[in-house]
Order: sequence, then structure tokens, then C-alpha cells
Amino acid sequence: MTTVAVVVGNPKPHSRTLAAATHVARELSGEPDLVVDLAELGPALLDWADPQVTDLVKQVGAADLTVFASPTYKAAYTGLLKLFLDRFAGGTGLGGLAVPLMLGGSPAHSLAPELTLRPVLTEIGGTVPGRGLYVVDAQHDDPAAYADWLAATRPIVTSYLRGRAA
Repeated sequence: MTTVAVVVGNPKPHSRTLAAATHVARELSGEPDLVVDLAELGPALLDWADPQVTDLVKQVGAADLTVFASPTYKAAYTGLLKLFLDRFAGGTGLGGLAVPLMLGGSPAHSLAPELTLRPVLTEIGGTVPGRGLYVVDAQHDDPAAYADWLAATRPIVTSYLRGRAA
């Protein structure tokens, strides 16, 4: 059985970033099994001994597909997401596909998922299918904003997940 996770580094709980990440997960492989809205963890992210965060890291690391999403702050992903990603061991922390998704105010930072988030996801063991996804914040709820990316990436994800399940 395929396990799908969503990890969102927006400091606002229940954000547009969360809605976008959940949409991408559903479109790629169905309803996510695990949704981690990091804003809800608060100071626990700073405590390396926190059992809830440790368990979430293990679950995300074992997922077949994880969408990692963040708003774009200063042309990069948030510190909140960085705190969570720092918990993963280099090269072995993630065991499946990792989708970098970032939302931003304009197309000016459209390379941010590729330049900032993708390298970290691959360094901690994730396999990134295709290019990272950038969505203009005002279009986060417009399926057309995802259509081209999904058309290019969905076949890669589907093939990978089938092979992993076999």
C-alpha cells in the first residue's frame, strides 16, 4: 500500500499552502495518509527530544510520496520547514518521492523550489520527480495553475509508485 504525506512549513495553520499541498497530493496519488501542518507543532520543533516530532519524522521518512510545501520568504522556504528538515539524516532520511512545492506572490521567485528546496530534499534522501512546483499565491485554488506540472509529473510518480509496490 502506498503511503502519502504532506508537510507544510507555513507559519499560519490551515493556510493556502496547506490547501495547495493537499491538492497536489490528491492529484498525484489520492488522499494523503498523513498531513503535518508544522505551525501546529509550535515549540516542539525546537525540542530534539520531543516524541511527537520524532514520530512524525519517522512517518514522513517512510512515506512513499511526500509533498513538502512552503510559502516563499526572501526567495527561499521558511525557517519552520527548515527546522523539520534538519531532523532527517543526510542521504538516508527520506525513503520515497519528495515533491518541492512553493507558493509566492509573483512569478519572480518561480525558481525557488528548484534552487532552495529541491537540493535539501535530495540531500536527505528524497527522489524528486521532475521539476519543483511553484504556484502564484493568488492562483492556489485554481486547478489550471497545477495542470501543466501535473501532466508532466503524474506519469513519473505513478510509474515509481507502481514499481515500489511490486
